Amino acid sequence: MAEKLGVYICGGCDIGANLDVDALAQFCADGKHSSVVAVAKSNPVLCSPEGKAMIEADIAENGLDGVVCCACSPRAKWDVFKFGDKVQVERVSLREQCVWSYQEDPKFPGQMEVIAKDYCNMGITKLTNSRIPAPELPNAFKTVLVVGGGFTGLNAALNAASLGYQVILVEKKETLGGKAATMYKSFPLGAPYSEREQEVRIKDVIAKVEASDKITVITGATLDSLAGAPAQYKATIAGKEYEIGAVVMATGWVPGKGKFLAPLGYGTIKNVVTAAEFEHMALNGEIKTAAGKTPSSVAFIVDTSLLTKNISYDACGEACEAPEDMPCKENDESECADECETFQYTDKESAKHLAYSSELTSLVALKQANYVRELAPDAVAYVVYDHMMVPGINEKYYQAAQDDPGVMLTKGTVTEVSEAGSSVVIKAKNTLLGADVELVADMVVVPTAIVPTTAADPTMNFVYRQGPAFPDLELFDGFADSNYICFPYETRRTGVYAAGCVRQPMGLGLAAEDAAGAALKAIQCIESANRGVSVHPRSGDLSFPEFNFTRCTQCKRCTEECPFGALDDDEKGTPMPNPTRCRRCGTCMGACPERVISFANYGISQIGQAIKEVKVPDTLDEGGPRIIVLCCENDAYPALDMAAMRGKSWSPYVRFLPVRCLGSVNAIWVADAMSKGVDGVMMLGCKYGDDYQCHFVKGSELCNRRKENIAESLGRLGVEPERVEQYEVSIDMYDKVPGMIDEFVENITTNFGPNPFKGY
Repeated sequence: MAEKLGVYICGGCDIGANLDVDALAQFCADGKHSSVVAVAKSNPVLCSPEGKAMIEADIAENGLDGVVCCACSPRAKWDVFKFGDKVQVERVSLREQCVWSYQEDPKFPGQMEVIAKDYCNMGITKLTNSRIPAPELPNAFKTVLVVGGGFTGLNAALNAASLGYQVILVEKKETLGGKAATMYKSFPLGAPYSEREQEVRIKDVIAKVEASDKITVITGATLDSLAGAPAQYKATIAGKEYEIGAVVMATGWVPGKGKFLAPLGYGTIKNVVTAAEFEHMALNGEIKTAAGKTPSSVAFIVDTSLLTKNISYDACGEACEAPEDMPCKENDESECADECETFQYTDKESAKHLAYSSELTSLVALKQANYVRELAPDAVAYVVYDHMMVPGINEKYYQAAQDDPGVMLTKGTVTEVSEAGSSVVIKAKNTLLGADVELVADMVVVPTAIVPTTAADPTMNFVYRQGPAFPDLELFDGFADSNYICFPYETRRTGVYAAGCVRQPMGLGLAAEDAAGAALKAIQCIESANRGVSVHPRSGDLSFPEFNFTRCTQCKRCTEECPFGALDDDEKGTPMPNPTRCRRCGTCMGACPERVISFANYGISQIGQAIKEVKVPDTLDEGGPRIIVLCCENDAYPALDMAAMRGKSWSPYVRFLPVRCLGSVNAIWVADAMSKGVDGVMMLGCKYGDDYQCHFVKGSELCNRRKENIAESLGRLGVEPERVEQYEVSIDMYDKVPGMIDEFVENITTNFGPNPFKGY
């Protein structure tokens, strides 16, 4: 615990113009924390060289082990207020959460001083309940395992090896190259981007890998098991065990189910082929119809709207069109219409994967249209698209196709694909000219859905209490990323990084970038674990959960709710921590009903004591209500800062406490607040559900579930459950958050009045 503190009040950035900083420093020196506050001073500009030098001199002279900086947000000047590994620092935001956002209430004027004193007391209390973490330092294994020997995996192996790391590359097939080895050419990977296509040159990449003395290649094998934790993995491959530091998963993709393409004629019209089948033709050097003739016209369909109709399939995979009011369900014959002779089901998975592949579908159609111009020079290529998606520099590639007289592009919604003799007829509406069109082609190419291998086979054979596979992959329809918005490469298993089409559909150019990114993340993971710090997203965090096992009831809530599988358990259900798997979110801490889990510098008691530092008037008439706002440090807290910086203000009766994640919120904090007489508790966290933005995957969702239990407890105490509410806040909602706060305060004061425990 920090036992000898220095408290410093900044007078800059409007703080000194609105608060008596000298009086506030004196309040900290003489107040309830005087026994631990050895020094309390104000300074005109605390972040100036003179201000920092003053603090450093006090640390040396007085032997301070903690510094409370009452100035700007902890998100600002974070690199300035550092004073060595032996001095803890707590930041108190008087600028953003007090003077810049203060909203005067004529009923109770002069609340700004009350706010400032509360925040100073809270900051001092938090620091006196904090310890410097003592990290575990494993003997880190530094070999990178790359699973998948395709284009992405090969490049990931080369990247890791180029930085001096040993690499084990495992490929389930007997040969390297993956899908790239089945490609004729690629759309442009570099300048000039208007060229038709470029060779993949996969053989050159394979040769570099095989020539590297740092890369061990294992073909014809799979990852049998992956046990342990980052920097200490034991990987079993073909019966042999390897010591692994981190993993790059580059297992690629498989084609979507062909039966899903039945509405476009695939499977029933002989001259309708998939893009993957057409690529194979080009690789063999010729384009031929089913009759073995070179086509005079080839049409490429990029529009998938026809596939979204209520098309179902019988048990043999034959397609039929179901009535729109028939709620067909997989393996549920009773739900089908009477006219259907067999049960039906909708292939939703392929529809989603094809939608995810839309950018790639557009570029592949343009590429393969150029194949027609090269391999059948007398033929014309038609491209019918609903949305032509060619972002960024690839627009030049699209423009080159527009300029080619042998390539005809038209926007249109495909309504029917039918057979007319040896030809295929495409009907489309909503074309660029507005009229319906009918195209006749010798061959039609329909898109291939890119389905990640983790959807076809989700297991990575983890030896984890949570099972051998990634959790909740259905949320991403099989893609292995843990947060698309914020954290590429990360999966929900720390130390395993996804790259290439197993992460999201992409071409070879992006796959090469992905390979480099994932390799660097794997190396960062190894080196971070070797120093005992977190790799993601709280990079550099030395803390990890500490368990008081003597009070543990083996309820398993912590092991079940951890989003990252950081906790195994023994035969009795006692948690078995794996520190290098942990991402320091505190979800386990929030889950524990016995409150036996905490971090050295973030704990149940620490936040509970800080809540108790808020001065609560005995009645509303003596100073208004009090509202505690627990806000996620990743989105909600930055949104508040941004609001204050833009001149937004909110009720003077709220007190903010940042938390690592709403998943770390323990019910006892709400109980502490209510027993103290606090009138309401707001919890501001990331969005959850299918479009979740939580940095820790499901922290906000778990908090919402726990809130229901809190509501039941409050109801039994005679306290309205509506006094505790959770709100979803993204970082860009800074303009809306102040209104949400004021509305909540107004609702509490108008509809519920004072907390019945107020004054006790």
